[in-house]
Amino acid sequence: MNWMKNKALIPWLLLLLLACIWGSSFILMKRGMETADGKAIFSDTQVGALRMTIAGFVMLPFGLFSLKKIKSKKDFFALLVVGSCGNFFPAFLFTYAETKLSSGLAGILNGFTPFFAIILGWLFLNKKATLQQIIGLSVAFIGMMLVVSFGADKKTDTDFLHVGAIILATVFYGTSLNTIKHFLSEYKSWEITALSFTFMFTPAVLIALFLKVPHTLLTNPHGFEGFGYIVILAVVGTCFALVLFNRLIASKSVVFASSVTYLMPIVAVSMGVVFAKEQFVVWQLIGMFVVIGGVYFANRIKA
Repeated sequence: MNWMKNKALIPWLLLLLLACIWGSSFILMKRGMETADGKAIFSDTQVGALRMTIAGFVMLPFGLFSLKKIKSKKDFFALLVVGSCGNFFPAFLFTYAETKLSSGLAGILNGFTPFFAIILGWLFLNKKATLQQIIGLSVAFIGMMLVVSFGADKKTDTDFLHVGAIILATVFYGTSLNTIKHFLSEYKSWEITALSFTFMFTPAVLIALFLKVPHTLLTNPHGFEGFGYIVILAVVGTCFALVLFNRLIASKSVVFASSVTYLMPIVAVSMGVVFAKEQFVVWQLIGMFVVIGGVYFANRIKA
């Protein structure tokens, strides 16, 4: 009986661990781009390319070993979707967003992932919508508007573009979540992670070279400092975390796995306030809880 109870706790422990790892990722992205006192290191696109290059390099041996597991074009395409939508594009979108937004706000906006995971499931996987789900998602949408409205800087319209970048990233995440759950159930979590990064490794390297990442690393006086943060981000916050995340998706529901984004903002905001002295608007927190409440209400029976 005790063994069964402990086994049931494992998914929740993994969820908390992921929240801590991914919640810290936002400040690591920021530190890859600039020092604590605001001195520029790597550009946002360089951070995205370097993150994907390092992660792809780490997972490449495992990916090459797992290539024989691919039995159909459908699996190959699904893995490409996971690699691009679940990893590649969001890596660039989040760093771009953090050139204008705080790491705390970026963490909050990432909480829209379950919202879009549900929407995409309805649209493309023929999942029927109940009245409860419609009400829950409507509430979540109101919360999203609160976060966006109070999170953007009133002095410039460009912040809404950066907010939109994260929202687009969460759409990509929702696409990847549904793809893993419904099309890659026969693959182990580490195989999905390894193969998806292997497919993205070559384009990541080419982009890194095109953006002259090695030159920045060697010439910027803080290059290796920023590189250290990006290595942690790539190895721990990307490779290791995604293996855990893909395991959660396989063992639990999409909604349960994506609910890690409910906890991440707490870590992201705390890290931003403590290490980057970022400001936080109370209405953002209220909006975040409205989103969480709406998505939870929409899925409290099935999740």
